Amino acid sequence: MDLAPVWDQIVHSLRELPQSSLLMAALGAMALGLLGSFVIRRAPGLGRLMRTVSTLGLMGVLLLVVLQVSRMDPRFEMAVPQLGLPEQVVEGGETRVEMARDGHFWLNAMVNGAPANFLVDTGATVTAVSPDTAAAAGLEGRSGGLPIMMQTANGPIAAQMTSIDELRFGNVAARGLDAIIAPGLGRTNVMGMNLLSRLASWRVEGKTMILVPHHPQPEVEAVD
Repeated sequence: MDLAPVWDQIVHSLRELPQSSLLMAALGAMALGLLGSFVIRRAPGLGRLMRTVSTLGLMGVLLLVVLQVSRMDPRFEMAVPQLGLPEQVVEGGETRVEMARDGHFWLNAMVNGAPANFLVDTGATVTAVSPDTAAAAGLEGRSGGLPIMMQTANGPIAAQMTSIDELRFGNVAARGLDAIIAPGLGRTNVMGMNLLSRLASWRVEGKTMILVPHHPQPEVEAVD
């Protein structure tokens, strides 16, 4: 059995650990609790304090994880702007998208005012943007976010969570939308279910995708 790929993935993950403050906080809390278990024998008061702080720290990390995971489902999500988790709103009027020659649905969009093309992917949980699109739109990775590993042809890579201030296409405007900056996508951007699930409805009729959000917005000019 060749363990090289597994070992390479472990090494890669360890290298990425310091980039996730949330994961580092969890490891720090666990280390503090373990240290408290040793200290409690000689200094019961200090040991119990360390274990209490460890428990509270882990509870805080768990709460942050729950808050971020809940944002994938509009029924449970919570907006916490102080933690970089703004309310995700998708509104606008009906927009029709014709199927492209490659059999996919592509959207001409504006990300924070920067033009970008998106592939509509109903199998993608989260909207993803390429590093080029992120740079043009001024998107930065969210500090303290969940660590995300993506599997590519060249092995696992780290992706960063971000928030899009405004994403517009057709008559649709999405604000505060969660997305990931995914190096493995090349120049491709993907529209995921975290946007589609916030529409009033969406469907495909023949070779036309019909997106029906809430509250009409000014139409976005097409991207050349």
